[in-house]
Amino acid sequence: MATTTVSAAPGDTIKRLLPWLVAVAFFMQSLDTTILNTAVPAIAEAMTVTPLDMKSVLASYTLSLAVFIPISGWMADRFGTRAVFASAIGLFTLGSLLCGLSMNITMLVACRVLQGMGGAMMVPVGRMTMVRTFPKSELIRAMSFVSIPSLIGPMLGPILGGLIVHYLHWSIVFFVNIPVGLAGLILVYRFLPDYREDNTHALDIVGLILFGSGVALLSYVLEVFGQHTLGDVETVGLLALSALLLTGYGIKAAQTPFPLLQLGLFRLRTFRASVAGSFFSRLGLGGIPFLFPLLYQVGLGYSPIQSGLLVMPQAMAAMGLKVIVPKILGVLGYRNVLVGNTIILGVLIMLFATIDVGTPAWRIALQAFILGFFTSTQYTSMNTLVYADVSAQQTSAASTIASTVQQMSISFGVASASLIAAMFVPETLRSTPSAMIHGVHQAFIILGLMTMASSIVFMELRQNDGGSISGKKLV
Repeated sequence: MATTTVSAAPGDTIKRLLPWLVAVAFFMQSLDTTILNTAVPAIAEAMTVTPLDMKSVLASYTLSLAVFIPISGWMADRFGTRAVFASAIGLFTLGSLLCGLSMNITMLVACRVLQGMGGAMMVPVGRMTMVRTFPKSELIRAMSFVSIPSLIGPMLGPILGGLIVHYLHWSIVFFVNIPVGLAGLILVYRFLPDYREDNTHALDIVGLILFGSGVALLSYVLEVFGQHTLGDVETVGLLALSALLLTGYGIKAAQTPFPLLQLGLFRLRTFRASVAGSFFSRLGLGGIPFLFPLLYQVGLGYSPIQSGLLVMPQAMAAMGLKVIVPKILGVLGYRNVLVGNTIILGVLIMLFATIDVGTPAWRIALQAFILGFFTSTQYTSMNTLVYADVSAQQTSAASTIASTVQQMSISFGVASASLIAAMFVPETLRSTPSAMIHGVHQAFIILGLMTMASSIVFMELRQNDGGSISGKKLV
């Protein structure tokens, strides 16, 4: 397929402004997630549900991303990156408006799904545009630069969410996306290059139905498992049906010339290790933002503003130390960084199980800061290794798979964190601080062990893998 590029600005201007433009989309998503996490207890109270029940609001969004991301690469190739990126920002902004107008949790979940449909196109299409614009030798630095402004969202989100729910109405946490979205639309049409393929294949509709329904069903079972709303027979039956649908997709993909997800990319060792490792490590990391507000607000009695301040150091470390990650990768290489960093992350997550009533705030903030640095290193390494051995023609397919797996793991991570906490907290005690602290502590320990175990996946890498990106040479 031949690629057509329509530039919205001169080449040098694009390279200067594109990272900031893509960061607007990343900023919207990261701000939305972090600001909502802090507001979970307040929204739960307003809608007369328990904080643990709010996992459906968080999981529905990430699940929507996982279901709709697979078509993002095809849509960008077919309709152009500029039109798809602009439509994604518009849909995300509309979904945010409707979320803020929701009257109950069912309506809020439905609007989060709509919001997720827009978000599904933003990150993968943004990454694809970056990969096609910058050579591999500049990719780590460009991606790291993109992540710096996008990390402003996690830094501002917790404290902004605390201020909003304390002084204003919880709906404002969604309305703040509207001016950012409108600004993003203007920038897209002025500066985003328009990459598209001259000839595109037909969309794999059957594959989309099989994969999307299989993933959605699996996520639903994980979400309701701890609520005991399904009997053992129903649970096993739904899990079997989900496995059957996903297996059916795998068989269908092997027989289709242009499948929804090009699973043949998993033959590449660097791609396979980065995507599989990302899935398992994010299962642990994905549930952490959901647990922090439960521990700080419900368990320890901090106000939403104080809870937000305790989370801020994590984002500050990730933003401030992002610029040194390329140097670390250049010296140590991807294999050493990912294996060692994943083990360290698991230990750091488990250390949060030692935080209890009487733990000084400075220690909580310090732990969050250290966690932020190693989390940033992990994400940058995994996100860039995906493209180490991928050709220019495979970038959209690679970005689609990587983004899909990432969002699936985050959705499952939130569901797993909530499930583990619920297993250790009786339903009648879910508003009791001591019971919540105990349940969250158990979740931290299990999620930390899961994260450490994921380091096994990265051991498949060789010492010089990813050298075309990191500059690390085999000696």
